[in-house]
Amino acid sequence: MRIWSLHPKYLDTKGLVALWRETLLAKHVLEGRTKGYKNHPQLDRFKKSENPTDAINQYLAEVYDEAIARNYNFDKDKIGWDFKATQLTVTNKQLAYEANHLLNKLQVRDLNKYDKLKANGVLDTHSLFYVIEGEIEDWEILTSK
Repeated sequence: MRIWSLHPKYLDTKGLVALWRETLLAKHVLEGRTKGYKNHPQLDRFKKSENPTDAINQYLAEVYDEAIARNYNFDKDKIGWDFKATQLTVTNKQLAYEANHLLNKLQVRDLNKYDKLKANGVLDTHSLFYVIEGEIEDWEILTSK
């Protein structure tokens, strides 16, 4: 499961569809509607928020908006639109790690998006997050190259 801290506009088609599905699964976990993935570490930042279901619905709303902008047909009824807006933190090094991780995926799957992302430099976060100084999250599985 990957719930990106980056804005979903950077994702290719495969990545955006996967993000939608994985975030819906995360929503079900946070709502207690599934037995799997309960202890998935990427959910910790949502669980630590004042209202985890509001945070995940806010996250999904931006993913939905990106999908609509691309003329995709995502089901808006899957989102609880009465969420109270909030903000979560993401560290600068986590964001850089995710940008590099996405670049590696796009280099294989979508060279046009890869080139645009690589040229972009500083990337926007998903609006749920604001950037603070800090390290890569402990839940990332780091591989040495």
